[in-house]
Amino acid sequence: MAEQTTATNTAPAATQTPAYSPSQGGRGGNDNRGRGGNDRRPRRPEMQPEEKQFDERTLHVDRVARVVKGGRRFRFRALVVVGDRKHKVGIGIAKGADVTAAVTKATDVAKKHMVTIPLYKGTLPHETEAKVAGASILLKPASAGTGLIAGGVVRTILEVAGISNALSKSLGSTNKANTAYATLAALELLVPAGKWVTTLNDGKRSNAKTDAKDAKPAEKAAKAPAPKATAKKAEEK
Repeated sequence: MAEQTTATNTAPAATQTPAYSPSQGGRGGNDNRGRGGNDRRPRRPEMQPEEKQFDERTLHVDRVARVVKGGRRFRFRALVVVGDRKHKVGIGIAKGADVTAAVTKATDVAKKHMVTIPLYKGTLPHETEAKVAGASILLKPASAGTGLIAGGVVRTILEVAGISNALSKSLGSTNKANTAYATLAALELLVPAGKWVTTLNDGKRSNAKTDAKDAKPAEKAAKAPAPKATAKKAEEK
């Protein structure tokens, strides 16, 4: 009986597994040798994207064909507008063998032909209208909070130019290229307030009342009759 009891007491001890120690390594260990270790190589600093100086928008892309002796040659034509959202905007059209080449060329053309637009408190200084081919564009200033009441090509051009409040109306042709150039022509016709006809060269606005007072003495002098001949001159005659 003594031998049987000893055998039964020692059997469970033989089946016990040794306790797991995290310091022994393995996947969950901290010996810096497994996947869970802390000996990873330092990551390379992430390259932050450069801030673009201009806002580039692709307005339209067309596939055009040229008929030659052997058949047709297809190319792509892109219409791009570029602006700095402050006072400058430009439009470019170019062709390329693929869409990327056409957009790149059109962007370069737009950057080379940028114009400066006078703005007044985020809107236009006055009403303007221009016509190119069959497209006619009318632009009007708007009060703060109105937003851009425009659509399609006109809205995109006004956005990249930095105009936040304006009213517009597209008249005539709906061709996107002509509409874009008509919008740019209308913006080029804008005149800043300092160069208006109602202002003087020194920058001060003219006053209608003071101008009228200054004009009255000159008018009286012009309308005054010629002085009568003296008595001596009359006797000599």
